[in-house]
Amino acid sequence: MATLICGSLAFDTIMGFEGRFAQQILPEQLHILNVSFLVPQLRRDFGGCAGNIAYAMHQLGGAPLPMATVGRDGADYVARLRTLGISTEFVRELEDTYTAQAMIMTDRDNNQITAFHPGAMMQAHITRVSARSDVRLGIVAPDGRDAMLQHAEQFHAAGIPFVFDPGQGLPMFDGADLKHFTRLASWITVNDYEGQMLCDRMGMTPAELSRQVRALVVTRGADGCELWEGGVRSHVPGVKAREVLDPTGCGDAWRGALLYGLEQGWPLARCAVLGNRLGAIKVAASGPQNYTVDRRALLEG
Repeated sequence: MATLICGSLAFDTIMGFEGRFAQQILPEQLHILNVSFLVPQLRRDFGGCAGNIAYAMHQLGGAPLPMATVGRDGADYVARLRTLGISTEFVRELEDTYTAQAMIMTDRDNNQITAFHPGAMMQAHITRVSARSDVRLGIVAPDGRDAMLQHAEQFHAAGIPFVFDPGQGLPMFDGADLKHFTRLASWITVNDYEGQMLCDRMGMTPAELSRQVRALVVTRGADGCELWEGGVRSHVPGVKAREVLDPTGCGDAWRGALLYGLEQGWPLARCAVLGNRLGAIKVAASGPQNYTVDRRALLEG
């Protein structure tokens, strides 16, 4: 069984600021904000939610099928996926634009400021989701607005259960849009900040929202995650990381573990335990796709 992962492929330029943003940004001066950060640490990584989730699933032994769009500079990314053994059947290359780019700056407390250029991602809706006997599961992760809406509708029409993961794309949608996604999706995953925004825009509590889908998952970083099923909340504790080095891609690693578990037919709580373990491994590595796992130890631990 394969999992179709709709989302972005992007190049991440990751910068490390050794101070704290809170000490450099004056709240009373936000209306005339003009600030610069010295970032001695700089690197460029393969990223984007579809790529990161596919990488995590592949590490676990899953069968990810990323559906994404890259630009004329994306050949290296496509080649990397193929080298890893990840299918590029649904990766479209466009010559008239650039691949999406994320510029991510992290301070010493792991707070992040991100600037994002969508590039080819804005044409991701060109590729359609259709029913296939080997695709039994999917995810709609942050992508172009049209792509997220259309892929959700196409998953539903094809009878493929999917996870709605609005992520940083959430501000593109109003309450009516989000209620539409909820009617189509089987599961919803958000972090705590996104969860509050989602509930505010929909005018629902987490308990009420969870009754509209199979489950609502709210990840809380080192504190683990909340699972809301049928209006009932349960908590899955976090896993202590060996080292906290870089949070970039931790949420995507968690979602890769979730999809792997769902692909295996696991109960949600077991999926969440694996997600917390994989997130703790990822946060100890720089970049979203530079960690490796001992698959047997991780799955049996």
